[in-house]
Amino acid sequence: MDVKRLLIGFAAGFLATLIFHQGLAFLMHQMGALPGPPYNMAARPPFGVPSVLSISFWGGVWGVLLALLLASRPNWPAIPTAIVFGAVALTIVALTVVPLIRGTPIALFDPNRWWRGGLLNGAWGLGTVLLMMLAERVQAGPNTESSTR
Repeated sequence: MDVKRLLIGFAAGFLATLIFHQGLAFLMHQMGALPGPPYNMAARPPFGVPSVLSISFWGGVWGVLLALLLASRPNWPAIPTAIVFGAVALTIVALTVVPLIRGTPIALFDPNRWWRGGLLNGAWGLGTVLLMMLAERVQAGPNTESSTR
């Protein structure tokens, strides 16, 4: 896998967080299904970066991992793989590893966090793979097929 594809994965994951993840969070918040508002600009320790940029950075890191997964499994359908990857892997980490790092309780058995996390992170996966496909199509030029499918 080349560095360009990894950079595309990072950029797609970063942007998918801002557009798809936080966009769905906005809709869910407006419907009363999500307690905290999206696009949180509150400073996040340890560097004081706005929370939305922090999660977007981590969305980019996950985008690299998704790009690696899709490259290693070329026969897997990209869109369903990305949605399931986001909904399951990101949600498990958000409910287990992140609370351990922050010193807060693990929320693995909270069904509300599972369905909200699954929807938000699945939307992230969909957005990331669509942006990756778009970037590959743009870089390949007209009349060529995308390698991500």
